[in-house]
Amino acid sequence: MTASSTKPLSLRELAEGRRLSAASVAVRPYWWDATPRRETPGRPLPAKADVAIVGSGFTGLSAALTLLDNGREAVVLDAGVPGFGASTRNGGQVGSGNQKFRVKRLIELRGEAKAAALLREGTRMLDYIEHLVRSEEIDCHFARCGRFRGAMRPEHYEAMARDMEDLKRVAGVESFMVPRAEQRSEIGSDVFFGGSVLPNDASLHPALYHAGLMQRVEARGGIVIGHAGVRRVARNNDGFLLETDAGPLRCRDVVIATNGYTSGLVPPLRRRIVTVRSGLIATAELPADVMTRLMPKGRVYGNTNRVFYYFRSAPGENRIVWGGRAGRAAGMAAYRHLARDLLAVFPDLGDIAVTHAWDGQIGYTHDELPHLGRMADGLHYAVGYCGTGVSRATYFGHKIALQMVGDPDGRTAFDDLAFPAFPVHPIAKRAVPFVEAWYRFRDYTKL
Repeated sequence: MTASSTKPLSLRELAEGRRLSAASVAVRPYWWDATPRRETPGRPLPAKADVAIVGSGFTGLSAALTLLDNGREAVVLDAGVPGFGASTRNGGQVGSGNQKFRVKRLIELRGEAKAAALLREGTRMLDYIEHLVRSEEIDCHFARCGRFRGAMRPEHYEAMARDMEDLKRVAGVESFMVPRAEQRSEIGSDVFFGGSVLPNDASLHPALYHAGLMQRVEARGGIVIGHAGVRRVARNNDGFLLETDAGPLRCRDVVIATNGYTSGLVPPLRRRIVTVRSGLIATAELPADVMTRLMPKGRVYGNTNRVFYYFRSAPGENRIVWGGRAGRAAGMAAYRHLARDLLAVFPDLGDIAVTHAWDGQIGYTHDELPHLGRMADGLHYAVGYCGTGVSRATYFGHKIALQMVGDPDGRTAFDDLAFPAFPVHPIAKRAVPFVEAWYRFRDYTKL
């Protein structure tokens, strides 16, 4: 029986664990329907280049663009099909990265001056990605739609209100609060106790954005090669020698831009990144009036749980893209909790079909901050976006490239941050599902 003739799997059936072997669900990113991943077989690997970039996501392509604009040759290498990783698997929400810490906590950790610098740089990340999309004329549905974050408890609402005041005072970020009595103007659900709105946050179509970046790199003479996994990086007298699946490559400089797909290629980086799986589902199209009722202002959305979910409407279509942490079960069972969360917010959508389900890998750091810089052996890196990587990756790729060419505009507020390793990395990696389970329990029990 083909997928087209199979009865669609509904959100209710997925949430209840029924018919989880349904062939009607495409187990691949919804975004790929608009732009399938492009194979790059047969592309010859040059013998040498100025810069080799390991990783073909937003970081690597953004770095390549800036390097090419500064007269440097750039070869982008990927172990698989270019764009196969998280850059085309995320939810397409674009923020400033201000969601990881409350302002008060960031000040406690870093001091007020440093906290202000980091937060202001976050807003510049958001501005830069808009500038890049507009100046390069990348058709990827970029929109400053704003972000609504729903409070799961009354005390969360009050805490958010104080945090938004601090964010305005310290970093000049605009926001407004929406009390529960008025939240239907923002979202067609009563599950939240009000929420906050960051009106300058944005959304885009991540696969179209990635395809646009890749096209601009190649149009400038850059080379992007898939199925060219890097097996070894060795320092030599005038740079580096890379052993790849596509052959050897000599280069002056190397950028590691692998984030959640960071392997043991560079052990010091691997000890500083823990991989976390994120899962997403997409629904069939809803009637236009229903979508207008559920998401009247077409924002991106999230909540205040420790293990949070996030969602939005698909650009140009009346379907919902819903994400959160990926489950540990095999097959479609890994996405049951996403359907349950969706139906908790929009309980009347139980009969709507699930059309796509997929996951991707996020790179988390010990201090929950992104990092860029140059290692002792001369390797450059930009990694660790902790789940808010669309604008961070684009911006960090640009900045690390500027640093490599000696441009003072490459300086960032993140440059002088120590990059701590996880104390016992193998244990930290195995502990991820247990930590998530504990956080879910605390969310559920209100501990």
